[in-house]
Amino acid sequence: MLKQRTFALYVVLMTLVVVASNILVQYPLPGAIGPLQLGDLLTWGAFSYPVAFLVTDLTNRQFGPRIARRVVFCGFAVAVVLSVMLATPRLAIASGTAFLLGQLLDITLFNRLRTQGWWRAPLVGSLIGSALDTLIFFSIAFAPAFVVFGPNDPFALESAPLFGLLATEAPRWISWALGDLSVKILVGLVMLLPYGALMAVIKPMPGVKASAQG
Repeated sequence: MLKQRTFALYVVLMTLVVVASNILVQYPLPGAIGPLQLGDLLTWGAFSYPVAFLVTDLTNRQFGPRIARRVVFCGFAVAVVLSVMLATPRLAIASGTAFLLGQLLDITLFNRLRTQGWWRAPLVGSLIGSALDTLIFFSIAFAPAFVVFGPNDPFALESAPLFGLLATEAPRWISWALGDLSVKILVGLVMLLPYGALMAVIKPMPGVKASAQG
């Protein structure tokens, strides 16, 4: 019974993260740093989405990869439904695919590294998973190669200073991707704090490998 309640809690947390991220992604950051308009690079969703990796890693730590994948698939279902309601079909495909593959990669890497230092598995899993998530989402959503999923966004394809500042120019969606990934890396590092704090509370179930520090 306790296992079922805990699993349900993880599903609820993942659902809340996905719902919040799908809402917050519609709101660009206000303000500017010099000539750089933050709204041209980031939305608030970039700050909330990495919490999904924390939920996945805590599930993996406590129950192992099989249950963690179930939580991810529940989050994936919610992500697809919300994306279909709130976005174009192309963005829905990009969002769902990126979420699923990024989270599953995180689970695989976490499980391979879980017996090493307590920080290594969640850090490596979330950072590499975030990189894959960003690559897949922005490529499918905006790259001309994926026009089969829907029309290109002319604004996203316009040339602009790379990352909003550098002299080198690139399609604007590449700057968006770099800004998004930068925030995900920063938040991924910050998420080590709650993960480390919860280690004393969330212990691996019998039969699930623990990290070197428990």
